[in-house]
Amino acid sequence: MNKIIDNMNKIGRTIRQHREIKGYSQEYMADLLGINQSSYSKIENDSTKITVDRLFDIAHHLEVDVTQLMGLGRQTVFNKKNNQSANANSFEHVENVYQESKEVFQKFVSTLEKKIEHLEEEIVFLKNLIEPVKK
Repeated sequence: MNKIIDNMNKIGRTIRQHREIKGYSQEYMADLLGINQSSYSKIENDSTKITVDRLFDIAHHLEVDVTQLMGLGRQTVFNKKNNQSANANSFEHVENVYQESKEVFQKFVSTLEKKIEHLEEEIVFLKNLIEPVKK
């Protein structure tokens, strides 16, 4: 899990790299996100917590998958075949990375499911408000 936490602590740096690749300024990204440049700078400096919604929004504007921003993108794994213990350690490391990635992914899915549930409730509420006006 430490590797995932390390990656999560470096999201800002990854966001900055993707922003620079796109040629976007911090001001431009801040405008897209509806925040001021100072707040956006804090995101890139990892000096503020970032919400799941904000992370997905940034990924959308940078046209990248959110897993890339989290450092969970496709990774090449090199497996040593020198001796039995090296193979066992390599397999254990791969299994740990898989499990850590799976746990983070499950947290995102859970958060998004809760958001969907909330939005569905909001839709029902708004429909109930609109019905009397329609008549």
